Amino acid sequence: MSVWSRFTRWIKSVFGGAISAVEDPRLILEQNIRELNDQVPKMNENIATVKANVMLLQKEARKYENEVKDITAKVKAGIQAGRDDIAERFALQLEEKRDALARTKEQLQYASAAYDKAIQIKKAFMREKERKIGEAKEALRAHERAKWQAKVADTLEQFEVAGVDQTHDEMITRINEETAKNEARMELALDSIDTETMDIEADAQSIRARELVKQFKLEMGVDSGESAGPEVELPEGELEQGEKTVGRQRTQTD
Repeated sequence: MSVWSRFTRWIKSVFGGAISAVEDPRLILEQNIRELNDQVPKMNENIATVKANVMLLQKEARKYENEVKDITAKVKAGIQAGRDDIAERFALQLEEKRDALARTKEQLQYASAAYDKAIQIKKAFMREKERKIGEAKEALRAHERAKWQAKVADTLEQFEVAGVDQTHDEMITRINEETAKNEARMELALDSIDTETMDIEADAQSIRARELVKQFKLEMGVDSGESAGPEVELPEGELEQGEKTVGRQRTQTD
């Protein structure tokens, strides 16, 4: 291998890799779509030019055909009139017009074939264009889906590594610990209350109420035996009302 070949291979290896690194497939596909669409107006313009040439040649061919008919009639008229000189002069013109008509028809044939070929090329190009644009758009959609999936994957990785998951679990643990501490404090506070003393005080109040009722019964001359039925514990308000009633009765008696 020559030195030059080795040098060119080195250039391709260096700059080819750099170009590949810089190229963005998405941008290149979008540019390809624009270029394919831009070629359609240019192709239509070229086809229009070919079509215009066909129309001009058709018009020119019709003109020569009319001139050939007109000159042919003049040649025949000169012959019928016995004017061979006039017939000969128009015969030369007729020969020129016939040659021009033949050339024009030949050009028209090539132009028409070129126009038909251009139409076929355009149809083939449009089919290929639609196919390439469809492939490019599908690739771009896949690219966008891949970008979205990459973002989701990054988010999930952040959840698992040092993101929401870690913070979420940590905060749940802290709240559960704080709730457990508060429940333990509540249990300790309830345990620290002397409920036994409170029950004794409540029983003492009940005994005192029963004694007061017995005293009222004695003062009123009501039998306080067990046959009188079970003792009824009156609320404090009714008890005070009863005391007032007994007081009034004693005053009236006195």
